[in-house]
Amino acid sequence: MAPGERVLVVPRAAVMDERGWLGIRDVDTEAVLATIAAVGRFEPRSAMEVDPSYKQVIPYLVLRDGPDWFLMQRTRAGADRRLHDRWSVGVGGHINPGDGDIAGGLAREWREELVAGFGPRYRFVGLLNDDTVDVGRVHLGVVFVADAGGRPVAVRETDKLRGGFTPAAGVRAVRDRLETWSRIAFDHLDRAGPERASGTTGPWPGPLRLCL
Repeated sequence: MAPGERVLVVPRAAVMDERGWLGIRDVDTEAVLATIAAVGRFEPRSAMEVDPSYKQVIPYLVLRDGPDWFLMQRTRAGADRRLHDRWSVGVGGHINPGDGDIAGGLAREWREELVAGFGPRYRFVGLLNDDTVDVGRVHLGVVFVADAGGRPVAVRETDKLRGGFTPAAGVRAVRDRLETWSRIAFDHLDRAGPERASGTTGPWPGPLRLCL
């Protein structure tokens, strides 16, 4: 993390009870999103990474191209050894003050992580929570899906990532090596069937409506 980095957080108690949930919640999400808009604030990331009384809000994009999935593998050039050789179907990151909100953070991650000559139409899927691991206990995912529509997309940091579109069978083949959030997102969308998985879910609801 960058020295002095500040990230968007929300008090855990404001968006879920003590039990929370495991997986992607795609019903009754409007109240949580409205709460993030109302009481979310930017705090030092260094403190928030070790404080489970707060959830850091993370926009998390799954990119499709019709039936195919944009699948990435981390190389061993990354700083975090725990992620070496792990696979992912999600692009995402923390929201900083310059982003303004979830929509701004999502747009920045698209520009920073991927090489593409277009901006996709993002569709909201649901809220992802996983308190079974230390990292998950301090993060809350806001999951989106988008479709490339046959247009080329590539990873930007090729020293740290490799990736491209692959059929669902290719993702299933490495499912056990997917990062936790990617496995949750893939299972949820794969179960939902091709209509939802291809980015035709409902629009981004509530006061943080996307305008990209």
